[in-house]
Order: sequence, then structure tokens, then C-alpha cells
Amino acid sequence: MSVVLGRLQFFVITLWAALTLNFILPRMMPGSPMTAMMARFKGRLSPQTVQAYQAAFGIHPRDSIFTQYLTYLDNLAHGQFGLSVGFFPEPVINVVMQALPWTLALAGVTTVISFVLGTLIGMVVAWRRAGAVDSLVTPLFVVLSAVPYFWLGLLAIYFFSVIHNWLPARFGYGITSSLTLSWATIGQILTHAILPAGTIIITSIGGWILTMRNNMVGTLSEDYVQMARAKGLRPWRIMFHYAGRNAILPNLAGFAMSLGFVVSGLLLTEIVFNYPGVGFLFLQAVENQDYPLMQALFLMVTLAVLVAILAADAANALLDPRTRAKR
Repeated sequence: MSVVLGRLQFFVITLWAALTLNFILPRMMPGSPMTAMMARFKGRLSPQTVQAYQAAFGIHPRDSIFTQYLTYLDNLAHGQFGLSVGFFPEPVINVVMQALPWTLALAGVTTVISFVLGTLIGMVVAWRRAGAVDSLVTPLFVVLSAVPYFWLGLLAIYFFSVIHNWLPARFGYGITSSLTLSWATIGQILTHAILPAGTIIITSIGGWILTMRNNMVGTLSEDYVQMARAKGLRPWRIMFHYAGRNAILPNLAGFAMSLGFVVSGLLLTEIVFNYPGVGFLFLQAVENQDYPLMQALFLMVTLAVLVAILAADAANALLDPRTRAKR
């Protein structure tokens, strides 16, 4: 119980620190949402219009910094992130919710697939270490894990879209089509996701394979694995229930972090494929000096990472009896 309370205390303190930094950093940067809006209109705004925009963005120059901080926390508690500068007058929450499903579908699914496949392949490679499978798979994925996302993405576009015209090269669906809940739209979305998802899986699965292989090789030399062999248990049971279950524990923290950063999007991949996700939205927010949008995205990523770490701790406690015994 004390460990759980300690984790929750860490979560609350870290979240408060992130919220505070999220408030301070934009105010330390040059410019402001108002100056960005003034630049869009080339300064041709009357004082009354400037005051109206300041009220819309929640800017109150006469308020003290502490009053602004309390107002900021109150707005966050009510889910109010203000108006977007780059997509004015659209609320920030609406802009984020338009991009978030694309990122969760692409980055989330590919992260889970990469982890599951990488873990299983790593188990098999370690079980058959020093054999033909290990000699072929390990060097191959060492090379693939060093390949940049964008480089492989550009090659995929050139081969599958430019030369053969088999798959679409950009965007999340047909630009001339409208998004409707139909099989035709779902088919378009899946077709447009093949190239970005394929490049992500190919370049990320190698890391999971190599780490799982190394963890598994060390676990196979443990006494309890040797005892399971001496008992005459089936090889698949030893591999999954004895060696694999303990070898996967160090990977859970990395997997949780990966899931947490899913919401931040895959910037280079989304730029290469012009995919309408959160990563591309991050870039637009920086280019437009859209501070309210940057604040919302930063907060969303921080919260997702913290929740993912808590989930990893819970999964580690469920899978590792030694952890429960200590608690």
C-alpha cells in the first residue's frame, strides 16, 4: 500500500511540475499569441480589436503572474485550453481532437505490433541462439534498427507510389473524399496507412528483438529454468512461462514509455507522408507561434507518459511475484 501511495505522490508532484513548466516556458519565449496574431494581420489592428483578441486568448496584461497562474490552472481543470492562433478562431481542444485519432491509430497500433512481434521473435531467436536463425535475424535487425524512419519512408514512396503506383504516398485518406462511417472510407484509411505503418514497424521492431534476445539469453541460464528443463517440461512452456515471462519485465518500462509518447506523434514520418497526426500538428504550432496549442500538446504528452509509467508499474507487479512479495 505504501508503494502505491508513493507512486501516486510521484505522479501528482510530477504532474504539478509539468503544469507549472507549461505555464512558465511560453512566457519566457520571445513573442506571444497576440504578437503572432498581429503579424498575421501585419499590425493593422485597432486597439479595441487588440483588446478583444487578448480577451479571447485569455491574456490579461494587468493581472499579476500569480493571478494568471491560478486562472491557468482553473482553465485546465475545466478543460479549457483557449483558442488556437494558427487555426483561429477554432478552440485548441477541437484542433487536437481532429489530429489525435490519426496518431493513436497509426503510432499506437504500430507500437503494439512492433512490441508483440519483436518480443516473440526475440524469444525464439534467444531459444535458438548460435543457430542459423540467430545468425540471420540478429545482424539483419541490427542494421534495420539503425535505418532512419524518413529515409525508408522516402524509398517506400519512390518504389510503391512513384514507380509502380500501387499505394498512395500521402495524407490519411483520399483528399477528394469526405470522411464518413462506411467501408469505403475505412478501406481508404487502411490503404493510406500501409506505407507509414510498414516503415515504422520495420525500423522499430529491431530494437525490441535485440533487447528481448539479450534479456532472454541471460534468463535461460537461471537456476529455475534449468530446473524446469530437468523436470522434462515442454520446451514451449519453458520458453514462455519460465524464461519469457521474466525476460520481458525489463522491456515493460520501455514499452510504457513508447505508448506514452505515442500521443506526441511521429514527426518525421508524418511530415514525409503528410499524415494528419499530432506530430505534424506540433510542427504547425511551432511555425505559427501557436502557444496555446503547444501548451495543450505538451501537457497531453506529459500526462500520457505519466499514466503509461503507472500502468507499467502495475503490470510489473502482476507479472513478477517477487515484487508483490516485497510489497
